Parts: sequence; structure tokens; C-alpha cells
Amino acid sequence: MMTEHHRYLIFLGCAIPYRVSSYEISARKVLQALNVELVEMPEFNCCGLPMDPVDHKMMLVMAARNLAQGEEQNLSILTLCPGCSGTLRKVSKTLKEDKALREEVNSCLKDSGLEFNGKIEVKHLIQALVEDLGLEKIKSAVIRPLTTLKVAEHNGCHVLRPREFSGFDDPEDPKLLKNLVEALGAECLDYMDEAECCGAPSIGVNDKICLQLARDKLNHVSAVHAQALITVCPFCHMMYDTNQMRIEKTFDEKYGIPVLHYPQLLGLAMGLPPADLALNELRVNCSKVLNNILNEDCLNG
Repeated sequence: MMTEHHRYLIFLGCAIPYRVSSYEISARKVLQALNVELVEMPEFNCCGLPMDPVDHKMMLVMAARNLAQGEEQNLSILTLCPGCSGTLRKVSKTLKEDKALREEVNSCLKDSGLEFNGKIEVKHLIQALVEDLGLEKIKSAVIRPLTTLKVAEHNGCHVLRPREFSGFDDPEDPKLLKNLVEALGAECLDYMDEAECCGAPSIGVNDKICLQLARDKLNHVSAVHAQALITVCPFCHMMYDTNQMRIEKTFDEKYGIPVLHYPQLLGLAMGLPPADLALNELRVNCSKVLNNILNEDCLNG
């Protein structure tokens, strides 16, 4: 299907392998089909983000250790988690610009035989798809255009924020994920407060606040009659998919909005079997969306 070959060191982070495996499974399937080689990173550790409020230096060292491993293999790092990509990008830029801090961090890495020099890039999945593969190649991979599907998208916070560490899209008016959705033939709907947080960061402090934030988003998505919500973040996905029934029960609402990872939507458009994309692992039933896509495929066939 694709002739150009791309190669990355895959950084899975902590949450995806254990809590949102459907994201990893579907991403690996579509990237393989797009001739993208993922090199495993067996010795990676947490990106460091959860440690930052507790011990900032420890966060820097943890992130730098992952970056140094990428340098050892001379491969850019591909992440699926916005928190991981944001942290690794931020630390990379910070250490490259601050020689004294870089030397301090490298002194901690010395016993592991590692050194950070800032020679590689860190890219989130959607950034790599747009910048490295390109929208035209994504479009050319589509054999099942999703022309009858109307969806909403949710980027999440850390993909694009802070702006000075991402720089590849506008956090207040993001376009990349919308463009990737529309490249598949689907309509990507605008809705109120698209750039607002899903609420996940506050779940350990006050779950009522985070559930309210997610409820507001689901209300806005429902108001535009989206058939599904598309995410690119494991934590956003858990808020909208895993917690959707809890939100319904807490606020006496009924949504039934399927929440798909972008690679799942991409895989369906590429004609991959639904079973290969771990759609059965979604908490909110997506059979209506799937029937819509597959029936349209049969009619066009």
C-alpha cells in the first residue's frame, strides 16, 4: 500500500498497555499497514509527568533517561499518550537550552551509561501522521470512505499545550485531528468548547468536578448529533468511554456516544477487519457506527 518507510522508537507510557490496550492494538495495526516500523523500547520508564509536582528533578531525570535511550538507537520517539509526548518534548527543549541543568541531569544518568544530548525528536501519533506520512498518503490508504459518518473530535490538553513546546497546531483552534478525520471521508463536526479539558487530571482530587467537565463535553457533542467521539489520548478516552455510564447514572443522562481512538477509525477506513482494531474492548457499544460503515461499504461494493 505504502512504499515510503518510516521508523520510530515506540514509547507506550504507563497507562496504555494496562488500561487502554485497544489504543495500542489499533495503532500498531494501522501503522504496520502504512509501512511504519515501530522499534520496541523494552527499558523505558514512566515519562515523569506524575512525579513533577512531587520532585521536579526526578521528573527531568526520568524523561531524560527515555530520551537518551532514543539517542542510543538514533531514532525519534513516537508516543500515543499526549502527556508523555508533552513531557518528553518539554524536557528535551529545556535541557537543550540549559547547559548547567543538562550537565546536572546527565550526572544522574551516568551510572546507567546514558547521556542526553538532544539529538532526536519526540512526536505524538497525529503529528507523525500529518508531518511525516502526510494527509495525501492517509487519503490514498482509504479503501472504505466514511462518507456517511459524522463525528466529533477531542484532542486533549497535552497534545498541543503548552504552545511553546508543541508548535505544530493551534491549541485554541486545532486542525490536525480534524484534518485526519476528514481525510477518511467523514464529516468532523464543530461543537461548543471543543478545546476544554476532559476533566481527567482532577479525578484524584475531586471526581465530581471531573465528571461534570466530561458531562459538559458529552452534552455539547450530543447537541450536534455526532455519531461518535474520536480521541487520541488514553485518559480522555477513559473519561468519555469508561466513565460514560457512570456519568449517565450520576447526572441522570443518557448519551450512548461511542468513543473511538483515531487509529480505530483510520483502520476501518483502510478496510482492516474490526476484530483487528479491538473495537470489542470499547465500553460504549459502537455497533451502530460499525454497521453504518460496513453497510455503506457493502452498498458501494
